[in-house]
Amino acid sequence: MEVTRASLLVVTSAVMLAALDSSAQGLRPPQTPPQASKPASTDGETAGPDAQQHLLAGIALTRAGQFSEAIPHFLAAQGRVADSFALDFNLALCYVATRQFPAAIRILVPIRGAGKHAADRDSLLAQAYIGDHQEAAALKALQDAVGLAPSDEKLYLLLSEACLDEGLYDTGTRAIEIGLENLPNAPRLLFERALLRSRMEQLDLAAEDFQQVERAAPGSDIAYIAAAQQALLSGRIPEAIRVTRQAIEAGNSHYLLLTMLGEALLRSGVTPSNARDFSEARSALERAVQLRPTYSGAHISLAKVYLLEGRVDDAITHLETARQLDSRNRAIYPALAAAYQRAGQPAKAKEALEVLSELNRSDIERIRSAPGGHAGYVGSGGRQNLPN
Repeated sequence: MEVTRASLLVVTSAVMLAALDSSAQGLRPPQTPPQASKPASTDGETAGPDAQQHLLAGIALTRAGQFSEAIPHFLAAQGRVADSFALDFNLALCYVATRQFPAAIRILVPIRGAGKHAADRDSLLAQAYIGDHQEAAALKALQDAVGLAPSDEKLYLLLSEACLDEGLYDTGTRAIEIGLENLPNAPRLLFERALLRSRMEQLDLAAEDFQQVERAAPGSDIAYIAAAQQALLSGRIPEAIRVTRQAIEAGNSHYLLLTMLGEALLRSGVTPSNARDFSEARSALERAVQLRPTYSGAHISLAKVYLLEGRVDDAITHLETARQLDSRNRAIYPALAAAYQRAGQPAKAKEALEVLSELNRSDIERIRSAPGGHAGYVGSGGRQNLPN
């Protein structure tokens, strides 16, 4: 159903960075620009200022979401710093974020950590296995992480988000259900299961989960987000606008609520001629981008607003940012093609449509090759930073 797919784009998000804070805590970027990358030592050279500077520069770039740019710094520091776990973990994180899953797996399998570090390593390994479509290995890695930190909600959410990205919805649902065994009625886990069930067209079950979220955390950000998402899924745009406005007026300013309000107003047909509602949509989306600059959905919706205003260059800037953040998000490319066409760049418009066509082709092939004809889904049973 197109309504389902379009609505879910509002709340899908990259949560890969959540694992970073534990390994990089306390580290700071260098005060001076890093020197050019050098090959890692092969003779057991000990840590030096240059190697440590590369490590810190890599961590700073990773925190900023510049994963490709961080990789050369980590490679230059390999074998030359005392904190090898931080280096290896963050290099693997960058490989996962840039979809180099086998490279991430090769790094993560041999490294060991203790306590929280070990759980984070197992969690990231599970995500890498999902990217490589090794579902059984991913669930085993998740169980290893859960054995160390069963109450860490992030473990279940990270893997389920990776499953959402890869279309492995049945495995994502299993990850969430493992979480619910340890954290019964956890609102964020129920919300994530609702998203997965929506992707599998189990809309009645998804609605039950959304309603359970509202009962579990009444008046909270996530309760409002669940109500708004349910309204968007069912095409009740006025209800989505009402809920998000009510949430924001009550002091809940989560970036997803702001994005949902802007997107719902756009779907209602608002244009610059309706100055009040159009200004509200623009302000909400600009605020969402400010609060969470790494959330692609807000950039996409804000670009639509700018296109309606004739601000084509600004729209392209936000769409290209969204592409950098989430290149597999198909919602980017129709708007990007339209923007480049209006900017008098037909070659770039054509390239955007070609990318969209390839993404659609890949999805079709994945569905055809999956058991039962559903991507990651057999029969009837068994990536956002949501508010706490």
